[in-house]
Amino acid sequence: MSTTATVTSLRPEYGGLGRWTPTARPRLSWKTTTAARGWVQNAAQVAVLRDGVEHVHGLHGSDSVLVAWPFAPLAAREQVQVRVRVHGTDGWSDWSDRVELAGAFLPDGEWSAQMIGAPEGPPKQPALLHREFTLSRPVARATLYATARGAYQVSVNGVAVDDQEFKPGWTSYRWRLVHDTTDVTQMLADGPNAIGIELAGAWFTESYVSTTPGRGHFGDHPSVAAQLVIEYADGTAETVATDHAWSCTTRGPLLTSGIYHGEDYDARRDLDDWARPGLDASSPDWTPARVFDDRAPVPVARTGPPVRATAKLPVAEVLTTPAGRVVLDFGQNLVGRVRFRVRGPRGTRITLRHAEVLEHGELGTRPLRGARATDTYTLAGHEGGEVSEPRFTFHGFRYVEVEGWPGDVSPHDFTAVVLGSDMERTGWFESSNPLLDRFHENAVWGMRGNFLSVPMDCPQRDERLGWTGDILAFGPAATFLYECNGFLASWLEDVWIEQAQNGGVPPFVVPSVLELDPAAAWGDVVTVLPTVLRERFADTTLLRRAYPGMRAWCGRILALAGDNHLWEDGFQFGDWLDPDASPDHPGDGKTDPDLVATAFLHLSLRLTADAALECGLDRDADRYREQARAVRSAFLTTFSTARGRLMSDSPAAYAIAIAFGLHADERQRLDFGDRLAHLTRAGGYRIRTGFVGTPLIQDALTDTGHAAAAARLMLQTEHPSWLHPVTLGATTIWERWDSMRDDGSINPGEMTSFNHYALGAVVDWMHRRLAGLAPAEPGYRTLRIAPLVIDGLDHARAAHETPYGRAEAGWTRAGDDVTVTVVVPPNAIAEVLLPDGRSARVGSGTSAWTVRVAGANDESPRLHLDSPLSELIDDSEAYQYVRRVVEAHAPGELDEYVHHTKWTPGRRIRDAFRYAPLDFVDTLGDALRRFRATDDAIRTDIATVESARTTGPVPAMLETS
Repeated sequence: MSTTATVTSLRPEYGGLGRWTPTARPRLSWKTTTAARGWVQNAAQVAVLRDGVEHVHGLHGSDSVLVAWPFAPLAAREQVQVRVRVHGTDGWSDWSDRVELAGAFLPDGEWSAQMIGAPEGPPKQPALLHREFTLSRPVARATLYATARGAYQVSVNGVAVDDQEFKPGWTSYRWRLVHDTTDVTQMLADGPNAIGIELAGAWFTESYVSTTPGRGHFGDHPSVAAQLVIEYADGTAETVATDHAWSCTTRGPLLTSGIYHGEDYDARRDLDDWARPGLDASSPDWTPARVFDDRAPVPVARTGPPVRATAKLPVAEVLTTPAGRVVLDFGQNLVGRVRFRVRGPRGTRITLRHAEVLEHGELGTRPLRGARATDTYTLAGHEGGEVSEPRFTFHGFRYVEVEGWPGDVSPHDFTAVVLGSDMERTGWFESSNPLLDRFHENAVWGMRGNFLSVPMDCPQRDERLGWTGDILAFGPAATFLYECNGFLASWLEDVWIEQAQNGGVPPFVVPSVLELDPAAAWGDVVTVLPTVLRERFADTTLLRRAYPGMRAWCGRILALAGDNHLWEDGFQFGDWLDPDASPDHPGDGKTDPDLVATAFLHLSLRLTADAALECGLDRDADRYREQARAVRSAFLTTFSTARGRLMSDSPAAYAIAIAFGLHADERQRLDFGDRLAHLTRAGGYRIRTGFVGTPLIQDALTDTGHAAAAARLMLQTEHPSWLHPVTLGATTIWERWDSMRDDGSINPGEMTSFNHYALGAVVDWMHRRLAGLAPAEPGYRTLRIAPLVIDGLDHARAAHETPYGRAEAGWTRAGDDVTVTVVVPPNAIAEVLLPDGRSARVGSGTSAWTVRVAGANDESPRLHLDSPLSELIDDSEAYQYVRRVVEAHAPGELDEYVHHTKWTPGRRIRDAFRYAPLDFVDTLGDALRRFRATDDAIRTDIATVESARTTGPVPAMLETS
């Protein structure tokens, strides 16, 4: 029977590695496209072609995500071809295209390469390594395996073997190395051949916070190991591996290289054809390579995606600063480096200094702290010009100061090369609010820059570490935006290794360069992140792999909690970077750290119980559930009242309690929500949470019936808020709510980053709740579509490439009519909850409904001086109008006027301005009486003001009342 179904995207687990698979039994996933509505797979056939014979395996049911390998295991370097076809209600599909797979791993005991590098010399010295060999008979296949403690690139006969960067990436060097696998068959030649390796220190030799200054934390000298396995057509094989027979020089053009430092390159020292056959290894420039006799771990095949150049950006503008310096503005804060073309006299030295922002017109380098973030290039003086791009460093920057350029600086000579782990983009969002859309794009840029080998906290200063608390907060958002399962699964391997070495306690940063005590939220990454990956990617195998670490973490913290079931005392981050904390003390938030710690203990116990059940460990599940109940009881007894108050009367505390299920009953949960909404209004609908509370507050408000408050918080543009940095020109998420002050000065705190994704975690709420696209079953097999229609937006939509295919959800408003549109991929279903309360269950295809939803402000009361402040702040149009009136007469005074009365019910507008001059109060009263008397004109004024906020001063129409 013919069918419209077509199988697409057949791929092995942890895609992004090309045809190489790091496991002998790769799980397979495929997607189906079809015009048929409600299509569900009821059977499939998977075929593997190996050694000229095709084997077919039949599958019953709808499984198409991470399906177990049904054939004999792959051998190392074995190449096979796989295809699949599916059966639905309309019969069998055609076979998919064949996908080639090859075993990227080595058999046990086959790794023979030794770690080699430069002879003893200055620490962190870059080096070039060389080895020649001769081929005398036809080659069937040649496979290169390589790893390093540092960063490397291999060339065969003078040509780089791939386009990857910073190989092999950053892992816990003492216990885990990964190797890259590359087919170099076509790069070899009959007769003489040469392998050349460029080597630099990168993360291995970097000096971190806990390192003796000037020394490398993991080691002072980088090293590399590589082996080329040559399989001949006659069935024989040989291996060319790194050993004492290799030659080395440190007299190449790369003088210095460091992640924080940058690179110094002298093109006058270029060595022609150093990676080709015929090198005179007896030259004084070349010496035998050093063989490191320390025991490095045997490397395993890469599972995470490699780092690559993922985009290129032109110069947006060439600026001249007040001090007369030339600065390139690339228009976007990014992670990468600068490539340039130049022609000039031999010996000319060009210096590029990188920074994320300008401060009062000059390059803002103070947030870099100890990072030099500077590249230099000394010209060789070639008549045809030269091209330069650093090799083993990266910078976080938007602005680049250029010094020493021969002649006039032209924007056409420079390109920003964007670097990051090469993941597939899978998530999108758009709305009727351009500031909200720009904020979402900022979160995307923050992720793509900070997901560089490890999930970093920032890419610019002398840190760039894999902070566990940051990715705990941002993990759900990350899994929507990019296919990051392989990336995070690889990093979690290091987390578990470090945790085991640290007595069951996950370090604050992984790979670990700090020695600190257990801390809530940061340590809880071992329970939270695997749970998220299972929910988003249906990766049950990873959850089983994570379970021992989950159990070990709970055991450690239960021991600390003791018989009272409270995690108290000791170091805690608390609600890190609460906006009320001082710049120099980011942990001094409003929320009791013991409350935060105990709440996270409860969460981890619950998640570990769920994981135990998934692993078939029912007794463990019962035990952890019982412990969770005891912790919840202790939490409520210690930190809460029966009337719905918490000891820490802060937004973060209530958001945590609601999100983690820390309530005695439904009444108390709703009371917590009411109090959270009250505090949100009292704060003028400005954000009052830090790293822990921020990812939770929007869901907590929405789930307790305060969606309007969540909407006001999300769309707020005053400081502190998500959108305020956007109004100041931010193109990434900032570390602090006020990393840049309104006066153009950088936050005075020592710790200030302009590319730090944690506070952007709210985009997950935008996807799931605002647009309404969420998983109801692992891997989005069942979608939960429940869009949130809010005032301030005319439409919102999200799209996500799920493991089953592209799903979309969104809504558009026209007056009181709201149209909800849903796209469900084949082999999935959606449970839809419409804004009017109706529900539906639909299969694949596009569905739409139009419902009636009245706007919140349609019947807003007339306002006067004796109106409650709560009516003013809850009426966004009225608030914007009053704010403009106040700003026109007393700029910056609105918060001061309401400081003592807050935005609370029962307080009158008149009371808020009791410290203002009487004539101004009368003027405000006149303005309020006129407000909504001419609705159309007022609304036009407000819209004009809001659209002009980032481009100019307050329009004259609102400069007086």
